[in-house]
Amino acid sequence: MDRAHLEPSTTPTPVSHSPAMVLAAASARCCLAVTPIAHHSRPASSAALRLPRRITRPSLSSSASPLVTVASMDAPPQGYRTNVGICLANPSLTKIFSASRIDIPSAWQMPQGGIDAGEEPRAAAVRELREETGVTSAEIVAEAPNWLTYDFPPDVREKLNARWGTDWKGQAQKWFLFRFTGNDDEINLSGDGSEKPEFAEWTWMTPQEVIEKAVEFKKPVYEETLKHFAPYLQSDPTASS
Repeated sequence: MDRAHLEPSTTPTPVSHSPAMVLAAASARCCLAVTPIAHHSRPASSAALRLPRRITRPSLSSSASPLVTVASMDAPPQGYRTNVGICLANPSLTKIFSASRIDIPSAWQMPQGGIDAGEEPRAAAVRELREETGVTSAEIVAEAPNWLTYDFPPDVREKLNARWGTDWKGQAQKWFLFRFTGNDDEINLSGDGSEKPEFAEWTWMTPQEVIEKAVEFKKPVYEETLKHFAPYLQSDPTASS
């Protein structure tokens, strides 16, 4: 799990959900009762959500500010910590899970976490989802084709590397879109009890809200990730035009 002290952003009006009981974790660490499904061969429908296409994507050698650096890679580059990101959509595929951090309540994000040595990204995503949200009722809908990287701002890099005993420039992430198949009371911010809780509150957000409420140095990765997953997401029919 990641516990970076991130730069705060504007706090959205949270929708409080009382944590419910933690479902039993699978007997093997990564053998969670998640049913992977094949990637859809085409966009879900003409009602698929459209997201902005603009993104700053300089090369890793660019001198651009790390707050706007994102690169799409076929394999994780050297110098970056390998990581998975979890985009958990509600059963109707209209909204995305986002949670505020315990250490910085104004920082909202999607679940993410480091990949263990020898662990496959898909298995890591299943594990991190369970550890951070308690969710076991979910299915993998799509996987981003490339690794996306972001650089740590200097203060975050110094703090994290001092904690980890490393010298990472940032994180290289493989993103997965999950569809939640359970009820909201399954979501438990104490996770499965195997790790210290990371989040204080959670809510369902539109994809655009997820991007807007993210800390600045994650926004480009969120935008790119949700642009890729947009064909699988649906417009919310209850949203005002």
